[in-house]
This record gives sequence, C-alpha cells and structure tokens, in this order.
Amino acid sequence: MRAVVQRTDAASVTVDGRQVGAAGRGLTVFLGVGGGDGETDARYLAEKIVNLRIFPDDQGKMNLSLRDVGGELLVISQFTLYGDCRKGRRPGFDAAAPPAVAQELYERFIAVCREAGIKTASGQFQADMVVKLENHGPVTMLLDSSRLF
Repeated sequence: MRAVVQRTDAASVTVDGRQVGAAGRGLTVFLGVGGGDGETDARYLAEKIVNLRIFPDDQGKMNLSLRDVGGELLVISQFTLYGDCRKGRRPGFDAAAPPAVAQELYERFIAVCREAGIKTASGQFQADMVVKLENHGPVTMLLDSSRLF
C-alpha cells in the first residue's frame, strides 16, 4: 500500500456536488492499494500514520502525532498512486490491486484508524471525487507498506 499523507487544517471531499466526507485539523491521506497487498499492509500503514510525529510541539518541532493532538483523518482512495509512468506518456496501472481487493483493504485501513480512536472520514471508493484541503506547513509525507520509500 502507498499513502500520500498531508498535514491539513481542514479537508473535504465531494461526489457529484455532495459532500461525502470532511475533517478538521489533522491529516488527509490519499491511499493506494497494490497487487499483493493484504491485511498486514493496511494495519501497518494505519498504525504508522496514526502515530507519525509530524505535528509541532510547543517549541515548533515535529514531535506530536495525530493521536497526541486529537486530530481528525480524511482518507481518499487513489489507485493512481500505483501509476507507472516510466514508459511512454500514458501511465499503466498493472501494479494496482483489483477493485474488489482494493476496496476491502481501503475499508480495513479506515477501520483500523477508527479502532485507534481517531475520528475518520472517507471519500467514496471508485468515485470521481473533488478533494479540497488546506495543507499546513506544507507538510507532505510519502509512505509505502513495503518500505520502498
């Protein structure tokens, strides 16, 4: 699994002009599921993100986690994180998991975050979404459950 994690002051997602998810101060996560990913990957990334120390402490240093600051989470499915642009001009998505598998692991990731006590909202799987966010810092982190980066 891959995630683009952004520290945000506010974020929302709409589908067909209707808001389906929103979060206040916290993190916005764009989550992609790769072929071969499983429950272990979902749990690893969820626990990593919930405990990632990227919020400032009293001295302005990144020392606090989402849990520490009582932050919220907005999770958006994004299979394009597995887009391969190395050949030609059109990305290939062979490395992305099939939709049924991806949806199950996306939902499992969200469940693990909620089980950790984090208020978690989400987008709509396989929908054309409009995401609005206020990236604070800006702070953006890239995570991969296989620890490729």
